[in-house]
Amino acid sequence: MAATLTEAKTGRGNVAALMTALLAACVAFQLNASMLSPALVTMGQELNTDQAVIGLSQTWFFTAAALFSLFLPRLSDIVGRKKVLVGMMVLMAVGSVIAALAPDVTWLFVGRIIQGVSGPTVPLCLIMLRSAVSNPRKYGTLMGLITAVNGGVAGVDSFVGGYFAEHFGFRSIFWLMVVLAVAATALIMFLATESRPAAGTTMDWLGVFFIVVAVGALLTALNECSKLVAGFNSATLMLSLALVLVSAVAFFAFWRTEQRAAQPMVETVHLRQRSTWAPLLTTTLTMTGIFAVINGIVPAYVQAASPGFGVGPTEMSLLILTPYALLGWLVGPISGRLAPVLGYTKVLRIGLLGSIAALAVIAFLGLSSLPMMIAGTVLLGIMYAGTVNIMLNGLGVVLSPAGNPGFLPGMNAGAFNLGAGLSFLILPAVLVATQALGDAKASYLTVVVVGLALTVAAFVASLLIPKPVEAEVAA
Repeated sequence: MAATLTEAKTGRGNVAALMTALLAACVAFQLNASMLSPALVTMGQELNTDQAVIGLSQTWFFTAAALFSLFLPRLSDIVGRKKVLVGMMVLMAVGSVIAALAPDVTWLFVGRIIQGVSGPTVPLCLIMLRSAVSNPRKYGTLMGLITAVNGGVAGVDSFVGGYFAEHFGFRSIFWLMVVLAVAATALIMFLATESRPAAGTTMDWLGVFFIVVAVGALLTALNECSKLVAGFNSATLMLSLALVLVSAVAFFAFWRTEQRAAQPMVETVHLRQRSTWAPLLTTTLTMTGIFAVINGIVPAYVQAASPGFGVGPTEMSLLILTPYALLGWLVGPISGRLAPVLGYTKVLRIGLLGSIAALAVIAFLGLSSLPMMIAGTVLLGIMYAGTVNIMLNGLGVVLSPAGNPGFLPGMNAGAFNLGAGLSFLILPAVLVATQALGDAKASYLTVVVVGLALTVAAFVASLLIPKPVEAEVAA
């Protein structure tokens, strides 16, 4: 009852103040996640290590983010959403300080893993927003604004990261992260209101243990499998298979634990419902089909002298990545506004169809023409970053069970990370395998077509997602 009164009070309070705090948290997390990408080479040089090791620091950050996303939203329902979000921002700052002072790559790993605690920032902010805003139209618009940040801060993140790394060294980026995390912490403490819809419930830590082991083992297996792209190694293959087996056993143990627990992390009946597995499947397939295309394949092709266009990294960012992120940031609030009016699932399917069209433009026109490549990525920014990404995050919130609002957003965050890992496993493997045939351009075409096919499968899966009737405006 107290939690309900608190949420009602928040809903009548200053939503603008709450949005300021939530946006600060989301911007701090997103810069924490993406600002280092252009600084990886500098980090390797300053820490006297190679790019493969530096790349692992990114991998472990995102793995930690995925694992903490599985249970922190649920924990926030019990102990307080504001309290958990503040804790996440504080640990983000602590991890940033450790990384900024890191004398070697080991301490960089420690700092990045601690930063990974902030992984569920966006879903937790969406949950807090929904408890404060009851009007579906208003919530949709504000949801779009928050979620659009998750696709990149209008392209500024990559530019700022590259500039700081070039002029002040990579450590300056982490000190900037410290400032942002401290500012976000202060804003949340003073502007956000606490809510605990599951106060008095006991956290199912045994269930948390098994699901974290299951997902962690699977993500690590995917990371190990990605090494096979460079060349077959029997030890790596056996380790990957062993980790998959561990994941399967841990998930079975998680299922049995949830069936027997008096207060489970999630009731197994919810896992069987289309409102749970259909959005999770759609998220995973969408990320697998698109993520590596826009974040790896297209940038690599545009920069390649042959068969690409020989564009430099800075120019590539300005032509490809910045418009993609900027349009996603601008379109997000619009698609969020339309979602409760046209329907969340309808807007999602429009975005998926548009993403399929964008991938077709990239595959069949963009590989031969830089202007068409730019046009394809612009369309992908509108349809994927500004529409599909918004709807998938939003559906994780509005379809979550009433008695367990933190469950599905957390699982959906895990699906985003799983799909990203699969994308960087499957698509580069296809590229390497087809390049052996001798036609480099045809191999890139094949990769993008595979991504397109996976996105078509995501569209088919989206047809199974039920309408979140309570979050939509009646016709």
